[in-house]
Amino acid sequence: MDHIILGLLLLSSRTIYQLRERIDKGLHLMYSSSMGSIQAGIKKLQQGGYIRFEEVVENGKYKKIYSITEAGRQHFLAWVNSPIEMQNIKIPELVKVYFMGFSEETNRETAFTQYLYSLREQYNALNAICEEADHLEIPEEQKDILFYQLAAARYGRSFLKFHIEWYENLLEEIRSKKHE
Repeated sequence: MDHIILGLLLLSSRTIYQLRERIDKGLHLMYSSSMGSIQAGIKKLQQGGYIRFEEVVENGKYKKIYSITEAGRQHFLAWVNSPIEMQNIKIPELVKVYFMGFSEETNRETAFTQYLYSLREQYNALNAICEEADHLEIPEEQKDILFYQLAAARYGRSFLKFHIEWYENLLEEIRSKKHE
C-alpha cells in the first residue's frame, strides 16, 4: 500500500478519502483499499518522513491534504526503478471451486452464474476505462505515465476476460454433465 499511496501523491496531493476513491476506481484489482490499510500506510509513510499533510478548512470542515516529500519521491523512484519481482499468485475463489463437490448440486450453477455476473461487471468497468483513454488528449509530459497506467488496466481486462471464459467453460461442463 505504501508505494500506491506514494505514487498517487506523486501525481497530486490528496485527502485520505481521495486516495481511497482513486484506489477503488483503478487499482482495486491490484490491491485492497480498506480505509484501515490506507490509514496504516499513511501513518507509516509520515513516520518515515515520506509524506506530510496540510490542514485546510473547506465548507467549514477540516481536511488533511497529504503530499509527498522529496524523501518520499526518492523512495518511490528507487522502488519503481528496481527490478520487478515475481509475487505469489493467489486466487482465493479457486478454493471454493476446489471444494465445490461438497456443495449442493442445485447451488453450483447459481454460484458460478452469479460470480460470472460480477466478473463481467468488473470487466465492463475496466473496458470502459481503456476505451475512454483512447479518446483522451494527454499533455506530452504525462504520456508515459498514462501509457503504463493503461497497460495495467489492459492487463486487468485481459485477466478478467480469461476468468470469464474459464468460468463460462466450467459452467458449460456442469450443464452438459447434468444431461448425461
